[in-house]
Parts: sequence; structure tokens; C-alpha cells
Amino acid sequence: MPSVSIKNLTRRKNVPRFAYALIAKTILPDWDISLAFVSPVRARALNERMRGKTYTPNVLSYALGDQSGEIIICLSEAKKQAASYNMDEQTFVLYLFIHGALHIKGWGHGDRMEECERNLLAKFAKKRVRSNLNETTHSDRH
Repeated sequence: MPSVSIKNLTRRKNVPRFAYALIAKTILPDWDISLAFVSPVRARALNERMRGKTYTPNVLSYALGDQSGEIIICLSEAKKQAASYNMDEQTFVLYLFIHGALHIKGWGHGDRMEECERNLLAKFAKKRVRSNLNETTHSDRH
């Protein structure tokens, strides 16, 4: 059964809560997803190591295997950028999760992806409670 494992690698005590497992099941049926919330320093280091880019990204995502993937969200960047997307921070984090999942699915940027993101955001933005679909949370703050 698919699952979403959540790791908080930031100094924040609380991270945004949504039905991540349900969203992942909608976009990537039968996949196991690891969701990590990271600091700007870690996000930038990962972006440089994985993509050769030297800026701090708001989200990174990639497949780990045939049916497993990882989505990494930098909460500090999400907080800074949310207003420029006309969203509050919580909704923008949800958008980043959806965006990352669609990239894992193999979708690239464009009209099709943007339309799908809007539809999924409208569907799930009100579901800010944790789903019971095999979603686990781990705190590993440093």
C-alpha cells in the first residue's frame, strides 16, 4: 500500500498539515513518497549537488526507484515566495507538494501542468488535516 513519510529537518516545531497521502495517491497511485521539510542551507546544498544550481530552491523532487520518490520543500523559501504566487504560506506549501509530485510523474512545466496544479490545489486546499492513508511523521531537527 502506498504511503507518505514526512520528516521535519527544520527548527520549526510544526510543519504544514495536509492530506499528503491522499494527494500522492491521486497523482502517483501505488507510490511511496518521502516528504522532507528542510532549511535553506540544506536545500541549497542539495540543489547544488543534485542539479549543479547554486540558489536555494523552494522545492526539489525526484524518483528514487520504480515507485518511490522524494519531495523536499524549503519552508523558508515557501514563506518568502508565497505572496508572489498570491497564496498564503500554507497553501503555497501544498502547491509545492503537488508541483513536486507532478514532476516525479514525469510532467514538465507548461499549460497542462499548471491547469492540473490549479485543479488539485482547489480540491485539496481545504483538507488541511492529516490523512489516515499510511502517512507517518518523523521529527529529526538539527
